[in-house]
Amino acid sequence: MTDVSAHTTTDGAVARARAVVRLNTAYFRAKVLQSAVELGVFDLLDGGPQPAADICAKLGIRHRLAVDYLDALTGLGLLERDGDRYGNSATAAEFLVSDRPAYLGGTARQHAKLHYHAWGKLADAMREGRAQSAVAAQGAKAYVNYYEDLEQARRVMTHMDAHNGFTADEIARQLDWRGYTTVTDVGGARGNVAARIVQAVPHLRGHVVDLPALRPLFDELMAQLGTAGQVQFHGGDFFADPIPESDVIVVGHVLADWPQPRRVELLRRCHAALRPGGTVVVYDVMVDDDRDDVEALLQRLNSAMIRDDMGAYRVTECAGYLREVGFTVEKAYRTDTITRDHFVIGRKAAS
Repeated sequence: MTDVSAHTTTDGAVARARAVVRLNTAYFRAKVLQSAVELGVFDLLDGGPQPAADICAKLGIRHRLAVDYLDALTGLGLLERDGDRYGNSATAAEFLVSDRPAYLGGTARQHAKLHYHAWGKLADAMREGRAQSAVAAQGAKAYVNYYEDLEQARRVMTHMDAHNGFTADEIARQLDWRGYTTVTDVGGARGNVAARIVQAVPHLRGHVVDLPALRPLFDELMAQLGTAGQVQFHGGDFFADPIPESDVIVVGHVLADWPQPRRVELLRRCHAALRPGGTVVVYDVMVDDDRDDVEALLQRLNSAMIRDDMGAYRVTECAGYLREVGFTVEKAYRTDTITRDHFVIGRKAAS
């Protein structure tokens, strides 16, 4: 007779093992979400709940486990089920319908198309010491080349705006705008951050500095937001072309794309463009000195999987960059944004 006592698990072992298994299969959940965005599930159900058969017919879903798929979305809190009818949950209606202000489907699409495949080669990256992205994201012309395809650029912009809209609101709340009249977003893409700031602080005029290829997407977004008369686009290379003279300069999710010498170079140019007494706001996914923020550490790895020399940097490093180019660092703190960005705020001397 088998002695099963020798195989009895210790207290809590099942829960610990289940946690490991859940971590190992976390991509199940990610792919269910990403595929639902790609298939158009949430946009379809924005019009109201529908029977499973109608959903499948309209979206071209033919798999025999289609109902299980819809039930999995329900279990993940993205759909709600009433008998055979499925509708969007409140979370999906807020964040996963494409015409919503806080739409996150763009970032789901970008992760599915680019990041997911790169992460599949993480072991190779650790061995080889280089990025594993399927796209040509290397070299000084990486972004110029990547944005030549306007639809590809649009997808990236939607991905970026899913995160930076929350950050723009934080900037608008945190700064004392009295006495300031201009704000420039360096590397501001299609202008979402600048637009949201001037919407919140109407006396401001905004500027965006980014690659000329993004101008059509900028014009398109400003027309949608009604800020075409308040925000101006400056197409160029922010390492070489003029940065508009401003009271406030924002540098968000930009420094991590470049090696340390280029980060300092860009901040030096920002310092020169600021008026006396002006403020620079750097926001990014930064790593604390104690290195225990797993989300920031994973983002650091994610960046490095896409482009060599990319990656999150430490808060103290950012403060050091600012001091090196002449700023006084006023404060550094973590914000409650989607990516839990750190803000580091510097001030240029008044004279």
